[in-house]
Amino acid sequence: MTADWTGGLARAEAHAPFLNRLMTRHAGIAGLLAVGDEAGALAQARAAGEGAASVAQALRWRRGALALVTGIADLAGAWDLDRVTTCLSDFADEAIEAALAAAFAERYPGEPVRGLAVIALGKHGSRELNYSSDIDPIILFDPHTLPHSAREEPVDAAVRLTRRMSELLSARDGDGYVFRVDLRLRPSPEATPVALPVDAAIGYYESMALGWEQAAFIRGRAAAGDIALGRYFLQAIRPFIWRRSLDFGAIDAIVDISRRIRDHYASGQAFGPGYDLKRGRGGIREVEFFAQVHQLIHGGRNPALRLGATRQALAALAVAGIVPPEDAAHLDDAYVLLRTIEHRLQMVEDRQTHELPKLPESLTNVARLHGLEDGDALLALLRLDVTWVGANYDKLVREDADARLSRDPDMLADQIAAMGFAGIEAPMARIAHWRDGSVRALRSAAAREALEALLPGLMAALGAAPDPATALNRLTDMIDRLPSAINFFKLLAARPALVQLLVEILSHAPTLADALARRTELLDGLIDASAFDPVPDVPTLAAQLAQLEAGEDYQALLDRVRRQVGDKRFALGAQIVRGLADPLDVARGYSRLAEAAIEALGQATVTEFESAHGKVPGGELVILALGRLGGGALTHASDLDLIYLFTGDFAAESDGARPLGATQYFNRLAQRLTNALSVPTASGPLYEVDTRLRPSGKQGLLCVSLDSFTRYQREEAWVWEHLALTRARPVFGSAQARAAVEKIVSDTLHMPRDLDRLTRDAVKMRSDIATHKPPAGPLDAKLVSGGLVDLEFLIHVTQFRSGKGFSPQLEEALAMLIAAGALPPELMAAHALISRLLIVSRLVSPKSNEPPAATRPLVARACDVPDWETLLARYDAARADVARAWQAVVTAAALTSEGDADTPR
Repeated sequence: MTADWTGGLARAEAHAPFLNRLMTRHAGIAGLLAVGDEAGALAQARAAGEGAASVAQALRWRRGALALVTGIADLAGAWDLDRVTTCLSDFADEAIEAALAAAFAERYPGEPVRGLAVIALGKHGSRELNYSSDIDPIILFDPHTLPHSAREEPVDAAVRLTRRMSELLSARDGDGYVFRVDLRLRPSPEATPVALPVDAAIGYYESMALGWEQAAFIRGRAAAGDIALGRYFLQAIRPFIWRRSLDFGAIDAIVDISRRIRDHYASGQAFGPGYDLKRGRGGIREVEFFAQVHQLIHGGRNPALRLGATRQALAALAVAGIVPPEDAAHLDDAYVLLRTIEHRLQMVEDRQTHELPKLPESLTNVARLHGLEDGDALLALLRLDVTWVGANYDKLVREDADARLSRDPDMLADQIAAMGFAGIEAPMARIAHWRDGSVRALRSAAAREALEALLPGLMAALGAAPDPATALNRLTDMIDRLPSAINFFKLLAARPALVQLLVEILSHAPTLADALARRTELLDGLIDASAFDPVPDVPTLAAQLAQLEAGEDYQALLDRVRRQVGDKRFALGAQIVRGLADPLDVARGYSRLAEAAIEALGQATVTEFESAHGKVPGGELVILALGRLGGGALTHASDLDLIYLFTGDFAAESDGARPLGATQYFNRLAQRLTNALSVPTASGPLYEVDTRLRPSGKQGLLCVSLDSFTRYQREEAWVWEHLALTRARPVFGSAQARAAVEKIVSDTLHMPRDLDRLTRDAVKMRSDIATHKPPAGPLDAKLVSGGLVDLEFLIHVTQFRSGKGFSPQLEEALAMLIAAGALPPELMAAHALISRLLIVSRLVSPKSNEPPAATRPLVARACDVPDWETLLARYDAARADVARAWQAVVTAAALTSEGDADTPR
């Protein structure tokens, strides 16, 4: 759109006395604007303070000149809202910097500005200042670096500097003022000095700060002074602002502020003349608060949402799938309009006002400044957006419509009975136990209040569960183990859909219920729209896991990877419980997740190790996965079967400050990585790592060279080790190193061997497993006769006997063998059914026994059959198919010429 400079100047002259006075005072700038010389006008405005008698006067002159350019560029349509607010905000930074430098020069001549930082909050912090905004800084100082005289304490010096800076900016004279400075956003302003020691401030925000202060720092920014000191402070309090676990206390604080604003400014709530654009229902604050609530909920887990500016935050929330794109776009449009009309109000007389005028002629004046016919046209322009924003925000602040559960025993009994519980004694006893304050997590009044708000919906969901008694018992166990329950209860109260999912987990999945009892914040991750998406590919996920946030070290990375992997494993299990994903796809997701964790932690561990010991020239660590990870089909409970190898010369030495021989180097590195993958941290465990499949087992080195591995496989490996190699797959190392390992594996699998002896040895091994590790029952899909272990042995023996189908993925290998005519086709369906049952069983019946009656429909659904009886019938048929094929191998082994098989090698 072409800028209308003449129209903008004309409307300012006719309807904005403040801008009209500036046009007279800065006639040269006005003349440049009249001919559309925006760049020249802006340059002249920035130079407006030259020749002033003092810093304060120079800043006032510049402020007026920039207000003129900004106002006319806005009215002319040459600048959009973002450019207007950025220009005003940048000038605020420059003005504070100049005033602070002047204060330092007056008190400590020759000393640079150091040891004192200005943290901008509010619209200044997010670079969204309006024409007549206050600025709301917090001033921090470092007692060790702040200049001060011998006879004054650092705090006295900081206070004097701060007061002088504030005076230079806010004092009025004939040229007006620069900025009103409000220092009351600091902690306990009635009792604390205007400048705070930085470490004391950090301690306050880490331990005592209020919820609204958490929200305020979403916009926090080191704006002037000692920028490094300011950034140090913001980095230190980042965990207070962006919490990993949801802090509904902070969210409640924002919502409570909104309610109190609506109450306090009741006269400005009704839309019409006198409506408060900032604080009114459907106004600017409600757009900002809407974005901030969602940022607080999701920003601890998603750094992309940690944006101060409202428009940027709304866009990021839409990209993340948290706010529907159409809602974010509507909020953005409304925000731009509301802020623009707010600017029109302030252009009139440079007053910090947000209220539409009550007098018709004054309202029409603002309307005409904006280019409209009259006040009615202005109200019509605003009405739809204000109404929509208010209704949208109401979704956040609505009161819980459910009545509280009664404390009268008779009335409570009636309520419980109406919820569907078969017996009311147990649920009533549980509620009484929770209410009496004896449970650790419920000893505070706030926790019990949070529980009371949740109880109606929670108990109703439990009563409707397939197995209410089991779900209630598991919930009780979980609450008994919690150190604190406030956030957990408030999360569930705020997200009713999660209550239903929690009840499903408690009813059906003890594995997930136990994980929740250890980390209730696992439920937080399910509020994101992406929680039930498939796991991305390994490179994408590894990059996400490995991305270090500012200030994080290696230990912080270990914690964060555990949290993120735990979240995603839990979400994958929940997908099965909810029936949202095929267990076979979930197993592949579990595997991609584990492989990404290996990649992320592997790279970080190598980098950490190299910092002390350097690199081994020509050598690198390679990791070979076997078993279910090698085959890309982990269950929720799977260990990681790994073999550590290294390339290069075993006689080489690393080149770091503390050099090591190659063998010692890579063995210590492998142990460090094993610890990174397996040792619990504050965020819990990650994986169990099994390295017993390495050459020579427990007696062998943890990590061996490729040459040693090749020689061992060719000359010393036992038959079972070659069978295990059929599912071997490199998961860490360069492409060149992985290719070298793949060749070793392929050469080993295809080397000449006595196939009859291999068959006999495999049959004996399977028999030994059955003797020493019998199945837990007929539904032990792994170990039962005709189960997955039989099928695995069948496939691996057939691979060697046919020389075909060598793929680490069992399903793919089976398909190749069937296509070659080496195995019967009915085994494909058998493999799918038995595998699905195993994957689901790890969640719902981890001891491989029969699941509870209420859970059987879930298992049948996950196995893609209509009901439990059909599942049992098809399971028996699948086992029979596998057993028949495996028995043929057993019979063939018995008929070979060597009657007694040698010890398996």
